[in-house]
Amino acid sequence: MATTVMRSSGSSIRRSLLDILAPDVVALSDGGGVRHALLRPVVGIENVARLLAVGWWKRDADRSVELVQINGGPGLLVRVDGEIDGVVAVRVENGYVTGAYHVRNPEKLSRVEREIAVTRRA
Repeated sequence: MATTVMRSSGSSIRRSLLDILAPDVVALSDGGGVRHALLRPVVGIENVARLLAVGWWKRDADRSVELVQINGGPGLLVRVDGEIDGVVAVRVENGYVTGAYHVRNPEKLSRVEREIAVTRRA
């Protein structure tokens, strides 16, 4: 999803998202009552594509998105002005994004910077 967003621009972001989102995709967010977040789930390919194309990604001027692993799955680390603003855990099934969980709650993000990369020894 991040690759799609970063490679696209303007209205092509939405079209690119339609290629990777499942028809019944769900987007949720958690601001912990401190940060802006969705008030209720956003459901369906058109609604989530619109949210991702003009909502989450355009809110702040100096935003960067990095591909990361979150809880063993694909995700995004979102920074604003160099500071962690949130993480997006992405659920993928049969090659399509079926869920996007945007966490902006500062209490839940407090350990993100301290996480240690897990490596496998040969």
